[in-house]
Amino acid sequence: MTKIDQAMVTLKEHGFKKTNKREKLLTFLATKNRYVAAKEVQEYMEGEFGSISFDTIYRNLHDFSEIGLLEETDLNGEMKFRFHCCQDKNHHHHHFICTVCGKTQELDLCPMNFFKGQLPGCTIEGHRFEILGRCADCQ
Repeated sequence: MTKIDQAMVTLKEHGFKKTNKREKLLTFLATKNRYVAAKEVQEYMEGEFGSISFDTIYRNLHDFSEIGLLEETDLNGEMKFRFHCCQDKNHHHHHFICTVCGKTQELDLCPMNFFKGQLPGCTIEGHRFEILGRCADCQ
């Protein structure tokens, strides 16, 4: 089963209808190895289907993020999205993100064990760790 097939099953499990537009949106993001702005997604989708509202694109991106199909981050004050690079819920990792092109690279090391030791008596409910910089291509 492909990543897109798995994503379409996940959509159905969460009450979303399978549509060509949703499948195209997810396929577009799956082909990128970077975070993509909603505006770029909209421009691609308009090239494929004609006029489509920014609100519809953004709502779908947000909804898909909520159910774990997409990852989201704030880069330079703008929300950006990428296809979740690992559908295995037990695989925990973080990313290096290029601030110029948005390309990402997986980092398997998680610094949380260090921070847990720095926060005695606290309950950590979640975390987000990203390294930002310029990739080799954007130097």
